[in-house]
Amino acid sequence: MPSAAEKLADSLEALHGLQKGGKVAIRSAELSRTHRERLLKAGFLKPVMKGWYIPARPDETTGESTAWYASFWAFCATYLAERFGEAWVLSPEESLLLHTGNRTVPRQLLVRAPKGKNNIVALPHDTSLLDVKADLPPAALIEKKDGLNLYTLPAALVASGPGFYTASANEARAALGTIRNASEVLSLLLEGGHTKAAERLAGGFRNIGKARIADDIIKTMQAAGYNVRETDPFAGPSPIELRDHERSPHVARLRLMWQTMRGEIAAHFPPPPGRPNDIAAYLKRVDETYVTDAYHSLSIEGYQVTLELIERVRRGNWNPDNNEEDQNHRNALAARGYWQAFQAVKLAVERVLHGDNPGEVVEARHGDWYRELFAPSITAGLIKPADLAGYRNAPVYIRKSMHVPPAREAVLDLMETFFELLSEEPDPAARVVLGHFAFVYIHPYMDGNGRMARFLMNTMLAAGGYSWTVIPVTRRDDYMAALEAASVGQDIRPFARFIGGLVRSTREPSPQATPTNDPPA
Repeated sequence: MPSAAEKLADSLEALHGLQKGGKVAIRSAELSRTHRERLLKAGFLKPVMKGWYIPARPDETTGESTAWYASFWAFCATYLAERFGEAWVLSPEESLLLHTGNRTVPRQLLVRAPKGKNNIVALPHDTSLLDVKADLPPAALIEKKDGLNLYTLPAALVASGPGFYTASANEARAALGTIRNASEVLSLLLEGGHTKAAERLAGGFRNIGKARIADDIIKTMQAAGYNVRETDPFAGPSPIELRDHERSPHVARLRLMWQTMRGEIAAHFPPPPGRPNDIAAYLKRVDETYVTDAYHSLSIEGYQVTLELIERVRRGNWNPDNNEEDQNHRNALAARGYWQAFQAVKLAVERVLHGDNPGEVVEARHGDWYRELFAPSITAGLIKPADLAGYRNAPVYIRKSMHVPPAREAVLDLMETFFELLSEEPDPAARVVLGHFAFVYIHPYMDGNGRMARFLMNTMLAAGGYSWTVIPVTRRDDYMAALEAASVGQDIRPFARFIGGLVRSTREPSPQATPTNDPPA
């Protein structure tokens, strides 16, 4: 007779087979009742609604949101396709958010479908889906992205209401920035007689510095007999002028976000003391913080059932409550990797204390930090050498966060822009806060992003003459809540207050210092 472990392994194999086929939303009919019950009991499956499930991790605490937020978009794509076939599309506003790389899980997802019932479908963790009975745009104006039916970007710009330009100004500007010629929207405006949309779009293009497109829209609409007057839909001027050659909305959005947030930081952060003259003494203090600092690590993992896990379960070697030997071994390797990375970070800190541009230093050296962080795990065979190749090439999710990091295809462009912004930023406090925040917002690696961001933060602190600052584990909830406010709510002030408060409470370096208020060299 098969053991309980062997039975669970059989059920995990069934789940793994579905996941290999790309399944995230799992219907009751796709797993036998026996498999479902075993997987639910062991924590490898979670219910979403009657007849629908998602894979999960057994170490998630009761009520934890991670599995749901990680699965949200893929679940909705499958669920909507099951209900409506291809006859559905997300709202124009949600389409624009996704086109510009904002994959934050919404509280309510608005869907248009001819067979919609104007009903709210309750989903886990206070999220929901509203299916509105509405006609679809022509098929040519719908595109599929990651299984989701979206308005094309030009069609979404024409169809979005005026509120989008104030509620999601960065995304609206980033979307407008991808349009290179008025013809991309004019055919839609003329065909539908969309005069109000034409007025908004013309004003929006002028707001971001694309006056030629604005003029072409107004002149063409007037030539066609429409009485239109340009109106700026934004609440204020654009923080930056978008570049004509920049086609990536992800990059435009990062630039806009940085410029919008940077002015909010100084009021919540202590003034920079200036680089210390006694560099050796500063580095000695950094060494003294190592033991405390090394407690703080963050590991983000995915949600795939692996063949290795299946075999461990089959052999009876999987015990979530008593795996101390494995855990201690991993902890020792993580501690060794942190120590090695810490030494590499100190070399970067020394360079910025000598006056090198901190953004350029981190750009050149952060790959070394990452390799040192995980080198012991490579040696021990816990991770593959290929995992040190560079930035991630797969999706990644942040535990308990509604923020979904950008798609892997956008990471290279975003990291190039990130280091450009960091290198050009003249304000030491903005480098500290936005350097940390933007790094974890992009989440360029599959694992270790939090540790890397804190290393980066402390390198930026050193460049301003601030002391090395530890984020205590006892403040973890405050830390994550402040990051969530910045990434989901686009409000950087809580994070600036949080980091600024910790910096104030940290022992100050020597008062004899070199001012660092000038733009970095």
